[in-house]
Amino acid sequence: MKSIGIITDSHSGITQEEAKQLGIWVLPMPFYIDGECYLEGINLTREEFFEKLEGGSVIATSQPSPADVCDVWDWALKEFEKVLYLPLSSGLSGSCETAMALARDEQYEGKILVVDHGQISTPLHQMVFDTLELIEKGYSAEQIKEILESGKDRMMIYIGVETLEYLKRGGRVTPAAAAIGSVLNIKPVLKLETGKLDSFKKCRGFSKVKKTMIEAMKQEMDTKFADALADGQLRLLAASSADKEETENWVKEIEDAFPGMKVFCDPLSLGVSCHTGAGALGIGCSVAPEYKKTV
Repeated sequence: MKSIGIITDSHSGITQEEAKQLGIWVLPMPFYIDGECYLEGINLTREEFFEKLEGGSVIATSQPSPADVCDVWDWALKEFEKVLYLPLSSGLSGSCETAMALARDEQYEGKILVVDHGQISTPLHQMVFDTLELIEKGYSAEQIKEILESGKDRMMIYIGVETLEYLKRGGRVTPAAAAIGSVLNIKPVLKLETGKLDSFKKCRGFSKVKKTMIEAMKQEMDTKFADALADGQLRLLAASSADKEETENWVKEIEDAFPGMKVFCDPLSLGVSCHTGAGALGIGCSVAPEYKKTV
């Protein structure tokens, strides 16, 4: 039996195919579309999701059932002595707290370690890569959990939204504000940091949105992440729910703004895209997990 396994959920943006390649499990997240339950990557493709979203379907995210969570845990424990479970951030959903309660059951206690990491989408995807690296280096499951949780404030992402329509549908923007914003060509920039998605700034036009996000990222690097950047321990992240051409152009803009830094670009997870719609772009960063901030 192998030592440590990894389970995350599809809010990480990791597909079932990639999960097989990485040797991990991805729990598919349920979406209710016009009252019918779909499982991401099982009977709901990315293309179908956006087709239904843009077609006016009512889409709501939901937690996986405790039975589904336990089922994937049981499968993983047949192969691994201990399993690190990296669900959606506790700041965005109750699924992490539910998992922690389930993990206290006698059959899982000490075997399933739920990591409250504070991330979603591309930062969570990167954290899975980090976890695989830490396992390869010989860290114990308990040590890895501590490293990931202690570093959750060292990852973040800005997300620029093309339309206010889906924020309005989700109740994050009032219909009146959405109507005024549409007339004035207002585009919001959101900030996801340590598990909370908050409004960062409102811009006139999407070109201004992209410029604002790059400037904000530079400011982050000059302040909060200056030590990691100076020591070569900072990674650039990008995310997109836009089409291929727009995504490639966005990555090029980031590369031009931060010469010499590689960019890991990922499709924006459906859990976030549900609120942003198509056309959203993101830029973020993460610090290598073993790096200790200079005091």
